[in-house]
Amino acid sequence: MDLLQQVMTSPWLYLALFALAVLDGFFPVVPAETGVITAGVFAATGQTNLALVMVVAAVGAFAGDHISYLIGNKAGGRLRERKAFVWARDALAERGGLVLVIARYIPGGRTATTLTMGAVRYPLRSFSFFDAIAAVSWAVYSGLIGFFGGMAFENDPIKGLLLGLGIALSITGVVEGVRFIRKRRATQGSAERLPVDTTV
Repeated sequence: MDLLQQVMTSPWLYLALFALAVLDGFFPVVPAETGVITAGVFAATGQTNLALVMVVAAVGAFAGDHISYLIGNKAGGRLRERKAFVWARDALAERGGLVLVIARYIPGGRTATTLTMGAVRYPLRSFSFFDAIAAVSWAVYSGLIGFFGGMAFENDPIKGLLLGLGIALSITGVVEGVRFIRKRRATQGSAERLPVDTTV
């Protein structure tokens, strides 16, 4: 607890959050969302600045996504057959740039989508527009989840952090559940529409 408090009150915190958000754009095992939620929890006690937490997280996410886009642009040929790439390409064809905003909240979806958009040479100006929406909405969402968790347990930041992470995981679970159900229904609907061979 003391170590966590030292980290949250360090002047280097905002630079660390920025770096985490950048790395998370192309190296998705980096826990950027956890860092932003944690900083949001401590903002409820006045130990961090919530607005600054959200700004550095959004700018870092925006920069990281553009690095991922450039990687996809350079390595497009090697990515085309990967399962995540196929999913992102199909979603991009169906929903356009909005898929980048949606993918921000799907585990692994963000990186697959940004790499795909680079690989298929999606217009950079449009990519930047939709990515700005995605990065800002993600930073605000993560920061506020932490902040409200911290407010609920103002005297016990660890409980506030656990509440914030629990809310984030629950929302992710609901999104994934809805996606699974919709995909299953679409698959069943396609199977029912297949013509029946009546020849003997």
